[in-house]
Amino acid sequence: MTTSARKVEHEGSRRGFDLITPNWRQSAKEIQKFGTVIRDLPIGLSEDTRHELCERLNVLLADTASMRDLYKKSHWQVGGPTFYQLHLLFDKHFGEQVELVDLLAERIQILGGVSVAMAHDVAELTRLERPPKGREEVPVQISRLLEAHALIIENTRALAKKASEMGDDGTNDLLVSDVLRTNEMQVWFLSEHLVEMPLVHAEG
Repeated sequence: MTTSARKVEHEGSRRGFDLITPNWRQSAKEIQKFGTVIRDLPIGLSEDTRHELCERLNVLLADTASMRDLYKKSHWQVGGPTFYQLHLLFDKHFGEQVELVDLLAERIQILGGVSVAMAHDVAELTRLERPPKGREEVPVQISRLLEAHALIIENTRALAKKASEMGDDGTNDLLVSDVLRTNEMQVWFLSEHLVEMPLVHAEG
């Protein structure tokens, strides 16, 4: 075999080896910076409109991600006579907040923005009060969750109105139909656990 033939055979063998070898040591610059939007996007909304909405949606996303985690914390750490009911309720609400996180993140991407994703970045953006690491009594857990809901609901209503004024019906629909209604429903279920109600004898 000639030298050139051996070289061709070697190169072919190497290429075949490369095809099945994971190329996992890769790095590159970001393809889009956080806080920016794609300039030209054919969805009928200006760059300025999309930029403002993405900025505000990311704050709501950070709050919702924090709410999601607050529910899981409460699910793990709840105790007392109503443990079983609240353990299940908190986990149900957690699952619903997970869905809202996904919807909000995808809406930001649809608008050409970049959704906040990692926990440390969420912590920088969220406006929810940080809970202690330890366990709290049930009434405090529920009160903390209700205060977080109140902040998110207020922000959602304001942002829905803003989106409508700016002609973004898609964002308005998401905020009203999904985010607002889910949070309102969860407030109802939570707040009933703080009503002082007799369990055996009715008050005359």
